[in-house]
Parts: sequence; C-alpha cells; structure tokens
Amino acid sequence: MKYSALSLALNALNGHKSWRPVWREPEPRERYNVVICGGGGHGLAAAYYLAREHGVTNVAVLEKGWIGSGNAGRNTTIIRSNYLLHESNPFYEWSMKLWEGLERELNFNTMVSQRGVINLYHGDVQRDVFARRGNAMRLNGIDAELLDTAQVRAMLPWLDFENARFPIRGGLLQHRGGTARHDAVVWGYARGADSRGVDIIQNCEVQGIRTHGGRVTGVETSRGFIGAGKVALSLAGSTSLVASTAGLRLPIESHVLQAFVTEGVKPLLDTVVTFGAGHMYISQSDKGGLVFGGDIDGFNSYAQRGGLPIVEDVCEAAMALMPMLGRVRVLRMWGGIADMSMDGSPIIDRTPIDGLLLNAGWCYGGFKAIPAAGWCLAHLIARDAPHPVATGYRLDRFATGKLVDERGAGAQPNLH
Repeated sequence: MKYSALSLALNALNGHKSWRPVWREPEPRERYNVVICGGGGHGLAAAYYLAREHGVTNVAVLEKGWIGSGNAGRNTTIIRSNYLLHESNPFYEWSMKLWEGLERELNFNTMVSQRGVINLYHGDVQRDVFARRGNAMRLNGIDAELLDTAQVRAMLPWLDFENARFPIRGGLLQHRGGTARHDAVVWGYARGADSRGVDIIQNCEVQGIRTHGGRVTGVETSRGFIGAGKVALSLAGSTSLVASTAGLRLPIESHVLQAFVTEGVKPLLDTVVTFGAGHMYISQSDKGGLVFGGDIDGFNSYAQRGGLPIVEDVCEAAMALMPMLGRVRVLRMWGGIADMSMDGSPIIDRTPIDGLLLNAGWCYGGFKAIPAAGWCLAHLIARDAPHPVATGYRLDRFATGKLVDERGAGAQPNLH
C-alpha cells in the first residue's frame, strides 16, 4: 500500500480498517540464497538494496528481538558527513545523499531533518584542526563552513562563550547534517524490503555459523538451522560472539555507549551541537526533549546499560556548554552495545570463510552510515567485490598496517 494524503483520507472514511501490516511475519524457510544476521538499520538496508538494486529477493533478515529493539533504537539519531580522511569522506557523503532522498525512496516518513551540525572549537590549535577538516570536506564536494565566535553566538546565543576553562572560539558547520527518526528508519527499510519479497524473521537469535570445507552453509538459530548460500553478519555488539562460532577472531571489542534524554522544553536547539573540549553532543527531539551522549564506558560489556562515571562526565560537559541545563531533569538513559574497531573505522569486507561477509566495527558512526552501509554491503553480497566508496574498509588492514585512523576514537584511542 502506498502512503499518501489520498490513502489517508480514504482510510479515514472507513474507520481505518483497510490498512495492511507494515511487513509480514513469515515462518523461516529451510534455505535462502542470502541470510543477513541482524535486523537493525544496516541489515534491513542491505536487504532492501539487495532486492531493489540487484534483484536478489530470496533473502532472510534474522533479528533476535523485534525490529528496532537493538542499537537502531538506542542512539542519538545524528546524521552527518563531516569527516577528514579520503577513505571516510566519499562513504559518508554517499550516505548523506541517500538520506536526502530516503523518504521519497521508501515512501515512509523517516523524519530526516537537515538542521545542521556544528562542532565547536575552543582554541587556536583546535581551530586549525577543524579548518583542515573543512578543507578536506570541500575538496570532496561536501559543504563546510568555518565560523568565528560572533557567527556561532548569532546562531546559539545561550551557550557559555566566556567559560573560564573552555571559551567558545568558533565552530565547523555542516549545513546538510542533522537528525533522523531512528525507529522510522528501520520501519521504512523493513517495509521496503518486505514489499520486495524479503523475509524478516523476528525473535530468531543467531546462535552459530555452520561451515563445511571452508565455506559457509547456514546458521544455527533459536528457531532451528537455516541454510544459506551466503551469510552476512551485521550484528553490532554481538558480531565477535557469533563470528567466533566460525573460528574467527575479529579486531573489534564490544562497549556500552550511553545516551540521555531530558524532559520536554520549549524550542531551544535548532541544530546539533558538539562540545569541542570533551566528547559530548546534543540536539532537541521533535517532542522537545534534549538528547545527548558522550564517550563509551571504556570497558567491555554486553549490558544495555551504562556506568555512573560516564553519566557524570557527560553532565559536566553539558553544564560547561549550557549552564541552563542544570535546571532540566533527565528523564531516562540507555546504552547501546557498540562494536568498536581498533582504529575507529568500520569493516565491510569478505572473511577468510567463503560466503561469509562482514559489516562491523562502526564505533560511534553506525546510525549515520545506515543507507551507505546497506548499499555497500548489498553490493559486496551481490558482486563479491567492495563498492568503490568502501574500498578502504577492508578486514586485512589491521594486518597490513593500512589503518583508517579517522580520529582514534575506537576502543584504543591511543593510536597516535
């Protein structure tokens, strides 16, 4: 069913009795051409683009919970392409271009809001670093604008510009960055994939990978064995656990990444702001709550909850940035299990096991990468070759030393 003003009006006349389920609830078949492990944004996007771009529809997406129960529903919803290195810029810019046409593409309101992302700087050295990043962005055709103090003050007058420790000297602005609604994104991709024949199997946990003669043959699940010609892992924090059942030891670690939301307040932030003197970022949701996050907890964990030291660190940064936040109550907090690679950049590549493919190590960048990650994983599955914008995200770079150290923000941020 196509969503439109006309379909809304027609269904209103009959008491909304004609709406169909957004996707089917099929029973798993014995075998598929492709099984994608993980029903988050990346896995669903890959299934959608496999069907739409490559005509591969005998596909199953396996999700251990319900759609949106994992990291897809546990993030701060920021989208941007303000990266520095030549391996990252084309990839995230391609993702941004897909974001810009996503609602029309999926016929679903994913609430993409290009309200802008501004990274604040607090000194001359940091200004020079951001100027370099902005120049790299513009050389790759990505919008970037370096702002001084007066320009930032005109946009965000309520920030603490004269903070004694962290005075705000300016910022790097990407106008096309912003936010999207996390739940709507996975629902839209699930609906699009399902409409093209993909089976979305919820409450089906992948418990192991079965191989024979160096080739993948399928996956063991909580609902029995499912055979597959190819298996793609897109499991975020659970990737290393499942991969280990096939004898793979991956260069990633699982860490908790916390986020917070406050009570609703009147319109205050019409852009996304990141604090340059610490790892803290903040935006305002459509419901009025202020959504903010910070660093990983710094120790391995599979729990979807965080520790108090990071809560304190993030709140300290928030108060340094906007002292008025001290009067706002935090309603809730949550933790997502992020798979942190050793150089802070992702992996989209084949593995040593024939037919087993990997999409992992997204660190802090998983949500913003959903469209491009799905596109590139689908290309890898269908053509057995990396997409041109993802050639730097090879698995063997950790053995060859060709790291993509975008910011040293992985599990070991001491690479420099």
